Amino acid sequence: MRVLFIDIDTLRPDHMGCYGYYRNTTPHMDKISEEGIRFDNYYCADAPCLPSRASLVSGMFGIRNGAVGHGGTAGDRRLTGRTRDFTDIVDDNNFHNIFRHAGLYTASVSTFPERHSSWWFNAGFNECYNVGGRGSESGEEVLPVALDWLRRNCDRDDWFLHVHFWDPHTPYRAPESFGNPFENEPFHTWIDKDVLEMHKKVSSPHGINELNMYNDATSPRYPRQLGKAENEEELRQIFDGYDCGIRYTDECVGQILDLLREQGIYDDTAVIITSDHGENMGELAIYSEHATADYPTCHIPFLLKWPGGQKGMVESSFHYSLDLLPTMADLLGVKHCSNWDGQSYAKAVTDGVQTGRDSLVVSQMAHVCQRSARFGDWLYIRTYHDGFHLFPKEMLFNVKEDPHEQHDVKEQYPEICAQGAKIILDWHDEQMMKSDSQIDPLWTVMQEDGPYHTHGHLEEYIQRLEQTGRQEAARLLRAKYNK
Repeated sequence: MRVLFIDIDTLRPDHMGCYGYYRNTTPHMDKISEEGIRFDNYYCADAPCLPSRASLVSGMFGIRNGAVGHGGTAGDRRLTGRTRDFTDIVDDNNFHNIFRHAGLYTASVSTFPERHSSWWFNAGFNECYNVGGRGSESGEEVLPVALDWLRRNCDRDDWFLHVHFWDPHTPYRAPESFGNPFENEPFHTWIDKDVLEMHKKVSSPHGINELNMYNDATSPRYPRQLGKAENEEELRQIFDGYDCGIRYTDECVGQILDLLREQGIYDDTAVIITSDHGENMGELAIYSEHATADYPTCHIPFLLKWPGGQKGMVESSFHYSLDLLPTMADLLGVKHCSNWDGQSYAKAVTDGVQTGRDSLVVSQMAHVCQRSARFGDWLYIRTYHDGFHLFPKEMLFNVKEDPHEQHDVKEQYPEICAQGAKIILDWHDEQMMKSDSQIDPLWTVMQEDGPYHTHGHLEEYIQRLEQTGRQEAARLLRAKYNK
């Protein structure tokens, strides 16, 4: 058994051809969708990068594993504590070790552990390759390492290879030599002139005025990433930068898949393609960032080609990324661990059965503190710290009719808000009953002065708002946080 796990940072499904995007961004990955299963309602339980991979790898929600932020206490996974044995149950039964338990040789090409000092990610790998960019590298540095490993291990029958690409992650960094394949193509966007003008007036770190989060600086190292956008042409550059990152990554993935074909092992190799989180491209007035517990940030692609599994299938049920762990355990004949929060969907892979959950709860505590309920056509967002965006406490969106979250309809549907709030409350109670800690890490973040990416930036951003004609937003922000 051979398993290739393609881990593409910051990839939102609706910018992929197989999910209906109008641009040809993912021709190689689209073929995996045709030859396997496309999951349409797949979500990271915790966003963004560090929390998402912590939940995937541990098989536990962030409320239980503790790693929900990018700094402070919540930037680290909780210690197991007094029940820890000679080795740790979480690491022994993590996602990567499932493949070891099944007899596969495991390897990873990723700079994620060093970027976030999250060395638990390496647990379960026989080999780890770090190209040294701490997440700032492009695929041109990652691809040769992956291809070399595959060539050196071409005679090995049982392996699991994890390959991590960062190119769609801000700042957009596809090599300059790649050019812009979309330069002469029409540009379509839901962001019209009125929406753009509205976005210019709001308080929004990583908004249209401050694409660098709190300022409009443009790094000469990343010419594809503007510091701000004032018109449609500059707006197009933002989308082109993101889409070029996706297309360049797809080219890298294509070379890996072509090598498997050359080696005669492609048909017998399982291929998994997914992401840690998506990207807001104007939703909630946020651009080029993954800063909320909303639909564009937490909705992720998932494509699975499994030898002997379903082909050309679309799975539309709700799933968390952490559900992959028990699913792989079932497919590989590995015993489940009592620590896991995931639910297996192996029967979808083998028998084509639509399996999934009635609702999901997704969380974000690195840029904002939010928990959201995803159910039916609805997304209910509950905000505890707004990350200087001045979000209301509650928001409600019909993501089927309004996928770009332009219309908060909480006033029209209070009963739907109540349903969403109850989903979050019931989930919270269930998780805290299972937890070894009496502390919800959301409140740890709040007690440590809020999300990591707001620390030390309040006055700086208020001054920025005042200097750019947004005095009212500055006044509201000062009134809310300078107490």
